[in-house]
Amino acid sequence: MRRSFAVQLATLILVCTAALAEGPTAEYLGSFRWRVDKNWFGGFSGLEMSSDGQGMTIISDRGKILTAQIKRKDGKITAIIPGKPRHLKSSDGKRLSRLIADSEGLAIAPDGTIYISFEGVHRVSRYAAAGGRATPLHRPKAFRTLPINGSLEALAIDQNGRLYTLPEDALNDRGQIPVYRWANGQWTTPFTLPAKGKFHPVAADFGPDGRFYLLERSFSILGFRTRLRRWDITDTAALHEQTLLETGPGTHDNLEGLSIWRDSTGELRATMISDDNFKFFQRTELVEYALTK
Repeated sequence: MRRSFAVQLATLILVCTAALAEGPTAEYLGSFRWRVDKNWFGGFSGLEMSSDGQGMTIISDRGKILTAQIKRKDGKITAIIPGKPRHLKSSDGKRLSRLIADSEGLAIAPDGTIYISFEGVHRVSRYAAAGGRATPLHRPKAFRTLPINGSLEALAIDQNGRLYTLPEDALNDRGQIPVYRWANGQWTTPFTLPAKGKFHPVAADFGPDGRFYLLERSFSILGFRTRLRRWDITDTAALHEQTLLETGPGTHDNLEGLSIWRDSTGELRATMISDDNFKFFQRTELVEYALTK
């Protein structure tokens, strides 16, 4: 009887192990703590990596944008050399400040056009260049009623040039996360995403594989938790949901920016950056995972 139970238990373990091996996985590659002794440094909430992983564009939630060079050894980040930060501007060329300067999501089109989503005054704006004037996209009624500190943190652009944004903390009446898409000069809501647990969306990206990746965050007194999910996207649906990563409290800091790219070996990578909220007890770090399946 004991032998039979032991055999059954061993078989069950093998089956579960095989099932886990077949599923998508994210392999931790490393973290780089970034320090710069300047008053503009910190609060980074949007990230776009270059296709080779040697550079990045980032925005802060105080209306700054800058590029930086990334030094690597054996694929791991060893140093970051920042360029000159620029102030984001309004449509009339004035520097953004206070409530209207809370830039959160970043997406860059292949032609270099920059799109940024904002909290506070909930909107998405287009920039021809980092130091240029904003061209605000139309604001639908749905944007105007979003919570001040829980709106358009995530922004992504697909291979057809369509923008996708979603609120951090505003579910629809069915408890789903609404996804807004900008195409042909208007916003629509083509589909929703399932909300799961206490995680909230903070960043999104389309990878080189064409799939939609969503970075989510949860917080408790024990620290921040991070989750990364992905889907195949059609014109009307998000399909084949996969959870790639879900960390325990305090594993990383407040990860808010996400970029998916492919390294020199052809492997997909997820690079994330943390928002330190300009607090001395938090840290700015870049965290990287290899998406092995």
